[in-house]
Amino acid sequence: MKTILLIEDNDFIRENTAEILEMAGYAVLTAENGKLGIEKALATRPDLVVCDIMMPVLDGYGVLHIFNQNPQLTGIPFIFLTAKTERADLRRGMELGADDYLTKPFADSELLSAISSRLARFQHLRPDYDLQADGLHEFLADARRVGSLAGLSADRKPHSVPRKQIIYAEGDEATRLYFVQSGRVKTVKSTAHGKELITGLGQAGDFFGYKALLEGTAHHDTAVAVEDSVLLYIPADDFTQLVSRNAEVSQQFVRLLAGRVREQEELLLDMAYNSLRKRVADTLRRLHAQQSALDPTDPQIHLSRDDMAALIGTAPESLSRILSEFRQDGIIELNPKFIRVVQPYQLQRANW
Repeated sequence: MKTILLIEDNDFIRENTAEILEMAGYAVLTAENGKLGIEKALATRPDLVVCDIMMPVLDGYGVLHIFNQNPQLTGIPFIFLTAKTERADLRRGMELGADDYLTKPFADSELLSAISSRLARFQHLRPDYDLQADGLHEFLADARRVGSLAGLSADRKPHSVPRKQIIYAEGDEATRLYFVQSGRVKTVKSTAHGKELITGLGQAGDFFGYKALLEGTAHHDTAVAVEDSVLLYIPADDFTQLVSRNAEVSQQFVRLLAGRVREQEELLLDMAYNSLRKRVADTLRRLHAQQSALDPTDPQIHLSRDDMAALIGTAPESLSRILSEFRQDGIIELNPKFIRVVQPYQLQRANW
């Protein structure tokens, strides 16, 4: 059930409008002024706001301004209610980012139609885009329609990047978001002595480079193509507009960030407390799961010994010793070009 926040200082209009919305199947929150409306929205995030412009304590313009500035509220569809005498001021509200307006007095059908159409537009951004197929294009096209971002002009031309080519280096200005259409890309941190630690491994369907864009800083790591790859570029300004104007889009990238933070925490715990044998087993299990999603019939791990060692945080010689032991135990097959996990469940043993 969708929740509508109705902010209206006229008791008669507020009560009657709330009744109509409830009859239409919506859950309704009501507030008699803008300040109370903000408090209720922070307590229970609504799916849409219907707000009068002229109100005591805090008017509709102030409410919308706070919605735009508060990360918890930004991106919520916003419909203004206005009297005919206030129509000259409507442009101000639309410039602030209002999605629609209704002129009082309005028919019940007008109200329900406006709400339905706005909710439908914001539902275009769905959580199940197939980013390994053509989902990125659908994602960006839907985001442009939802946010009315006429300036969204993502460069969707595929860019071929050869193996070992640096895509961006630590300290470079963040100018775009990257999407892996095919191939694989690693992000690395290097010590003063040139030793690498892989902080991320992106494959088809993954975004990377967004942390610096969200922070507004230069890149804190270096991105390198692990194999011949095809990337798509989204200009930084377009990405910033997407994230700042649309809650659904920002939530997608918040989930990506949260997942990356979780991965980093697990990596730190592994390096601090687990044996090398278990760290190698856990890494093989994760890589096997990733490759199984791409090729269930014959998942092969194509990663150099140096890169795998940098991903685990050990020396290549130590990694090779553990891999040889796993091969002797019949858990994996070793090939000069790839590793095949034969018994993935054996890698989950707690006593490694």
